[in-house]
Amino acid sequence: MSKNLFNKIWDSRRVSSLNSGQDQIFIDLHLIHEVTSPQAFGMLRALNLKVAYPQRTFATVDHIIPTNTIKRPYQDSLAEAMIVAIKDNCAEFNIKYFSPEEGSQGIVHVIGPEKGLTQPGTIIVCGDSHTSTHGAFGAIAFGIGTSQVRDVLATQTLALGRLKVRRINIDGKLPAGVYAKDIILHIIRVLGVKGGMGFAYEYGGSVIEALNMEERMTICNMSIEGGARVGYVNPDQITFDYLKGREYSPIGQKWNESVEKWKLLASDADAEYDDIVNIKAEDIAPTLTWGINPGQAVSIDEKIPSLNQVKEEDQGTFREALEYMKLEEGKPIAGTKVNVAFIGSCTNGRLSDLEEVAKFVRGFKVSSSVKALIVPGSMEVKRQAEKKGLHKIFEEAGFEWREAGCSMCLAMNPDKLKGDEICASSSNRNFKGRQGSPQGRTILMSPVMVAAAAIKGEITDARVLFKT
Repeated sequence: MSKNLFNKIWDSRRVSSLNSGQDQIFIDLHLIHEVTSPQAFGMLRALNLKVAYPQRTFATVDHIIPTNTIKRPYQDSLAEAMIVAIKDNCAEFNIKYFSPEEGSQGIVHVIGPEKGLTQPGTIIVCGDSHTSTHGAFGAIAFGIGTSQVRDVLATQTLALGRLKVRRINIDGKLPAGVYAKDIILHIIRVLGVKGGMGFAYEYGGSVIEALNMEERMTICNMSIEGGARVGYVNPDQITFDYLKGREYSPIGQKWNESVEKWKLLASDADAEYDDIVNIKAEDIAPTLTWGINPGQAVSIDEKIPSLNQVKEEDQGTFREALEYMKLEEGKPIAGTKVNVAFIGSCTNGRLSDLEEVAKFVRGFKVSSSVKALIVPGSMEVKRQAEKKGLHKIFEEAGFEWREAGCSMCLAMNPDKLKGDEICASSSNRNFKGRQGSPQGRTILMSPVMVAAAAIKGEITDARVLFKT
């Protein structure tokens, strides 16, 4: 019987069917970080339990780590306590810890792929909602809560309900200056922030198939912003080429055998889906948010909607968003002044993101009215970028080149907005107060669009500024 990838993997990892209607699912890879794991380890100790498969769990620090210094102890005593706790917990339970001291630290959704831990056909979980990132490799990956972190540590399984699967086809030719970030913002704008509830999103079509792995990760990363717990791309030669030779990838004959197995995972040509959505690539333009959720978005050429353009059930949120963002309905989004520009996060903090920005900012200067940060997603990304001399290009243009971490994406560290500052951000959420200030305002966009805003001091069309 023909199947899509989601159901192939789900059925292969089902341990048993439960009376609740859920399935007990085996978890292949468990990633942990410093924020959602301490309580889970405490629960294990209270129950006198061990970690069932310590070799399947890997840890790092990313949320709380400062990006302006790696000097210890951290000024924030809570951050210092959390980094000590995860190091001690990993040592006690024999879990591999990618630490700053050994130069292997990074955002959990960046280091998993770069180390070859993220592989096709696996089920991957982490106490972080953007675990959907790993679906770019043909995996089922999703975020879990702290009690589920405990359950995976103790049993390597979870009780879960099967999701429906929606196929999203992007076909055609992308216009110049349109990136993966624009694709996913457009999808969320079309389907809504609740459109994916109960679904796994399978991204396909000629445009998706042509993307590199880091671009695919950007799209899968923000599946959760569209309400879908899981987002994935079928594995192909681009996937295999990315994984070959990485630290935790199979080697020798095992590599050849793995690739043959991975090829069989892709959704069958006649696989059935619960829903299919078709989007024309030509309809996608540089896209950015104007409101307080990722679905409140427009293209750079458009105006902020007017109330009469909004569905009645969405008008309350619309008014709330305008009031919070201090924007006017019916006005162009272009020209909106920004105070801060942030390039980084698990959405857009990889090497290819930084390389693309560096292509354009040479010879330009960041506006004197803007504080601009570029934060690599991992220590390895930082090393590679510096080897290529990207940091010099950024610094000459007036950007601050930082250490690796989550940084201003969620501001559980010193990188925070002040007052009602507006931030042009390459991150994934524009919720109220997301970037550290209760009044701080976030506008999501691609890294190149962030760079353009930093240089102009206002939201601007990067295609025009950089003459692309």
